[in-house]
Amino acid sequence: MSASPRRALRWLAVPAALAAASLTLASCAGGSSSGSTDGGDQELTVLLISSHEGASKLLAERYEEETGVKINPVIVPYDEIGNTLALDQQSGANTIDVAAPWYVSLGDLADAGAIQDLTDWIAEDPAIEEDDFISSIYDPYSLVDGKRYGLPFDGDTHVLFYNKEILERNGFTAPPATWDEYVEQSRVITENESADGVYGNVIFGQKSPLILGASFANRLAGFGGEFVDADGAPVINSPEAVAAAQSLADSLASAYPTPAETAFGEGNSAWYAGNAAFIENWTDLGVGSQTNPDSTVKDKWGVTLLPVGGDNTQPRASLVAGFTWVIAENTEKTELARDFIEWAASSEINEELIVADPQTGIDPNRISSLESEAYGTAYPDLQRVNRATLDGALAWPTGKNATAAAEVLTDELAKLVAGEVTAQEALDATQEEWEELLG
Repeated sequence: MSASPRRALRWLAVPAALAAASLTLASCAGGSSSGSTDGGDQELTVLLISSHEGASKLLAERYEEETGVKINPVIVPYDEIGNTLALDQQSGANTIDVAAPWYVSLGDLADAGAIQDLTDWIAEDPAIEEDDFISSIYDPYSLVDGKRYGLPFDGDTHVLFYNKEILERNGFTAPPATWDEYVEQSRVITENESADGVYGNVIFGQKSPLILGASFANRLAGFGGEFVDADGAPVINSPEAVAAAQSLADSLASAYPTPAETAFGEGNSAWYAGNAAFIENWTDLGVGSQTNPDSTVKDKWGVTLLPVGGDNTQPRASLVAGFTWVIAENTEKTELARDFIEWAASSEINEELIVADPQTGIDPNRISSLESEAYGTAYPDLQRVNRATLDGALAWPTGKNATAAAEVLTDELAKLVAGEVTAQEALDATQEEWEELLG
């Protein structure tokens, strides 16, 4: 058997740990009642990742105030949400009503019969205001094979944050505009300051599509590459992609220790402590840099677009994560779930989430919230760099087997980070498996 089918089956497997999780979900969900938007004793069980726990508290409180409907959040690690939702629906537990999974998993969740097709409802409900969603986010976050399965929740893109004081100490008057400049500035800073615990960059290198995969995707966007071509065929070993992978490898020597074990928790801690000059991160890190009680970089940070590389001169946003409101296939509360996700995906709520203190981890997904006075006044630099999403952004594949494809890429990139393969070898192996998975 080839590796590709094994990976696809692994994503939809029902391991003992997740079976136990389904029992926990059942206990959290409480009693079931028919869908209604009348409030009162109505409840919804909403599945979210741990990074969105702060947002879940705000949403639950605000929605109950407005409607009387109680929201019961169920929080799981970011790399378990897709499997948890699929298991809940396939096992017959059916405890989940609404979820916000990684947008890349939409095709697999639809194929597994875990989420509802919302095409007709979205098209027929003008209150959703489809035209207000940032177009480069809306389709990747909701559309699979011509059908819409959800509404955007968290418009996750990465930008480049830099520590002004560290750059100044090392003689740099501006952040890097190219990935080559990034590698060189990082090298100089690490050489000068690593003895004092300060490094040129933080590389998210932990083996996860949302972590290591994101670091590669940032460079793929910068070098002008794509995951797939206009027809959906994989082009992951293109010259641009190989150059992006090599640039990632070239950054490791200057990175905060140890990149292979660094995810956003470790990386953010290093950044807040003032131990890194550069970090590629979600735009809400700027909110945290100002408001997080552990931050030592308040008013000392800057932010810019991701660098470019090779022949490409046009900066491009990378949709490295991103999460979408979906409705569980077997919920008995479809109408209530629709009311909730329409509200939670609205411009008003998105605007509230992106400026909230404490931070919620949510980034803009609508034009109106991105351009709102509240966001522009509080975080003008974040507003400026987030506008890159208005001109197009690099999105991951989202169809059937997209989740397995992301795992394949991450496995090969982990070998690159470990020094076991070259950039060309890693991406040639990925291309071979992607051709089986994605066609």
